Amino acid sequence: MSTKPKIIKTETEWRAQLTPMQYHVAREKGTERAFSGEYWDCKDPGTYRCIGCGEPLFESAAKFDSGCGWPSFTSPLTRQGVAEIEDNSHSMRRTEVTCSNCGTHLGHVFTDGPAPTGLRYCINSASIDLDKQK
Repeated sequence: MSTKPKIIKTETEWRAQLTPMQYHVAREKGTERAFSGEYWDCKDPGTYRCIGCGEPLFESAAKFDSGCGWPSFTSPLTRQGVAEIEDNSHSMRRTEVTCSNCGTHLGHVFTDGPAPTGLRYCINSASIDLDKQK
C-alpha cells in the first residue's frame, strides 16, 4: 500500500533540517551500517518518531532484538503512519517502509519476525528519533 506524502519540502529544506547521514538515509534511501545507529540496541521506553516530520511511528513495546544490527519492530504504531512500497532495487525483492506523512525512507519490512505479527520492520536509526517516556 503506497500513499502520497502529506508534507512536501524542497530538497534545500530537507538538507537544512537533516544531518548528512539522516539526509542520505531519509531522502536518498540509504542505509546506515549495521550495529552503528543510535537505536539498534536501545532499550529505553518511548515513542519513535519520524526524523522528517515528527510523526509517531513505532512504540518501544514493539521493539525486539533481531540480531540484524538495526532497530526492529513487530508492527508500526498505526497502519496509517507508514507506507509500504515494493522495492526491487539491488537485485532483491523487498518492501520499503516510508513515513506516510512526509515520505521519509525508514527501512524495509520482512516476514521473518516473531509472533504475534511474524513481521520485522527493520528501521534505520537515522530515520527516527526516540521521544523517551518520562
